[in-house]
Amino acid sequence: MNTTIPPRPITDEEPHTSRWATGLVLFAGVVMMVAGVWHALAGLGAVVNDKVYVSTPAYIYSFDLTGWGWIHILLGIVVAAAGFVVLLGMMWARVVGIAVWSLLIIALDVAVIWALATYRTELI
Repeated sequence: MNTTIPPRPITDEEPHTSRWATGLVLFAGVVMMVAGVWHALAGLGAVVNDKVYVSTPAYIYSFDLTGWGWIHILLGIVVAAAGFVVLLGMMWARVVGIAVWSLLIIALDVAVIWALATYRTELI
C-alpha cells in the first residue's frame, strides 16, 4: 500500500518565494539596520558638536546643523527599526524600505545629473 501524499500544486493563494528573494530580503534588512545606525550616529555628531561638519552659509539652501542632526537621528532610528522588522517579515517595514531606498536613488540621480550638467573642464 502506497501511503505517500503527492505534492500540492502551488496556487495563486500560496505565493512561491525563491531562495534568492529570501536572501536579498535578509541582505536588505541588514543593510537598513547598518545604514540606520550609521545615520543616527552621524546625526548625533551634528547635535553634540555641530563643528564636526563644514557649514556653507552661502549655499542654495541653508540648514541649521543641529536641526539636520536631529532629522538624521530620527530617520536613522526609523530605518534601523524597519530593517530589524524586515527580518521578522512585517509588510510595513518592507514598504518603509522601498520608500527610503527609492528616495535615496532619486537623490543620487539628481546629484549625478547636476554634476554632469554643471561640470566644466576649464575649472580643473
